[in-house]
Amino acid sequence: MVNWKSKRLEDFLKLAIGLVVVIVLNMIAEEYFVRIDLTEEGRYSIKEPTKEMLRELDDVVYVEVYLDGELNAGFKRLKKSIAETLEEFRIYSGRNIQYAFNDPTLAMSQKAKGEFMRQLMQQGIQPTNIIDNQDGQRIERLVFPGALVSYGGAEKGVMLLKGNQSLSAEQKLNQSIENVEYELASAIKELTSLERKSVGIVKGHGTLTTLETAGFRNALNERYNVRDVLINEALNKVDALILAKPTKPFTELEKYHLDQYLMSGGSVLMLIDKLNVNMDSVASEHNFSFPYELNLDDQLFKYGVRVNSDLVQDNTSGVYPIVVGNMGDQPQVNLLPWPFFPVINRFADHPVTKNLNTVLGRFMNSVDTVALKGVKKTPLLMTSDYSRTVTAPVKVSIQDLRKNLGPEVFNQQNVPLGWLLEGRFTSLYKNRFKPEGVEEEAFVSESSSKAKLIVIGDGDLAKNEINPNTGQPQPLGYDPFLNETFANEELLMNALAYMVEDAGLILARNKEVKIRPLDSVKVKNEKLKWQMINLVLPIVALLLFGVVRFYLRKKKYSKFDTQQ
Repeated sequence: MVNWKSKRLEDFLKLAIGLVVVIVLNMIAEEYFVRIDLTEEGRYSIKEPTKEMLRELDDVVYVEVYLDGELNAGFKRLKKSIAETLEEFRIYSGRNIQYAFNDPTLAMSQKAKGEFMRQLMQQGIQPTNIIDNQDGQRIERLVFPGALVSYGGAEKGVMLLKGNQSLSAEQKLNQSIENVEYELASAIKELTSLERKSVGIVKGHGTLTTLETAGFRNALNERYNVRDVLINEALNKVDALILAKPTKPFTELEKYHLDQYLMSGGSVLMLIDKLNVNMDSVASEHNFSFPYELNLDDQLFKYGVRVNSDLVQDNTSGVYPIVVGNMGDQPQVNLLPWPFFPVINRFADHPVTKNLNTVLGRFMNSVDTVALKGVKKTPLLMTSDYSRTVTAPVKVSIQDLRKNLGPEVFNQQNVPLGWLLEGRFTSLYKNRFKPEGVEEEAFVSESSSKAKLIVIGDGDLAKNEINPNTGQPQPLGYDPFLNETFANEELLMNALAYMVEDAGLILARNKEVKIRPLDSVKVKNEKLKWQMINLVLPIVALLLFGVVRFYLRKKKYSKFDTQQ
């Protein structure tokens, strides 16, 4: 007969009920899992658009990360962040994300190792040298801070070490950590997406040629359907429109079609050169730049922006070769800084420009905004603290490179060079005669809130250099004089992603991971105190707990013995 008042039975039932509760809670957690990020900036959370993309995966995506092996503390932190992000991806994708970490330097032979590394570099994963001091010796290691994403037989290399090259190594690594989610998610999206947005590049009007934009087009083709369009075509067939360095005027009918495209919620990226600079005559002392007549000023003004008839000079600039003398019968050529080639390193805290590396401009114009209700304006690019604007007509001569321009000459700072405008625009043709041949009934006088316009005062941002020996286009942003590739391509691709992928993966670029460095002076002064707190205090607390518990037990049971 069961004794229901038995203490042993009571303990057994409590244990059984506890086990059942744990099992039920685990079953519920498998179906409805909850992840809580207790960090201030949400460093372990991924954005909702990324989650949606991962949930929609219909097959396995393989991610092979090559950041492994002997790493210093900074790269270990980057590796840990990549692993944490991929684990989140795996969970939200229903295990459709599979990943592994490999060290490419562990190939079987030197020849196999070299071939494997060349393949990685062809995929866009560039190596980085790690220099450490161990036991007083300088040690160099080669690491590949990137990943190869594979899906359905297609592969894409992802470089995960990105950031502003002018910052410290720690800050650059921190920016790379902030970008991990976006870089991996955008690569997965590119490989798995069945529907691609369409981008139209305006032809005619003296815009950049196909060869001059080959680098930009190659990047666009990886993510979008790209086609050349005329302004008088049905522009509503493209999700975004690119106007790259027009040099000839637009007719009123073409302006009307452009206006109605924006009013219909379209997105337009305008790269405008306001002044004509003749590079064939830059050796002359009398080479001046004069404004192009594009017939777009009134239209841009109506939308709240104005490209000024000036050229920007910056003390932080690219270089240009100039003959400084002769050695025998051989001319001596030096690369001298040319303020007309500003190196842009100041950006808005915005998904388009966050953690962006430096951008190289050529003969840039300042861009202002005008008061306009209902349109949000964000300055994307700005000059350094030592810059200035020179109003047209501007003398452009390499002879001026011989002059020693001190910082005091550059008396302006944060001159805006490009703006993002978004919101409700008013049509240029509202309360105005329409061009002949348009349908009055289809006229839209005000845009939807989805309309976006980016205006940058430099048409050459989308122009790549041409290799003079092979005639082949160089990558966009590559400067042959400095032998360096700037972030021009990344800037333009981010701009398009923001415009056409409304509330999409580009928002992952807003992720922030704060650096919280220790106060070295405070650490030195309070080192002993905190060592005592961490080492001695827990032991003292444990001893006190034991003494108090012993005293309470003794008091309890001595009282029981007295009653007996």
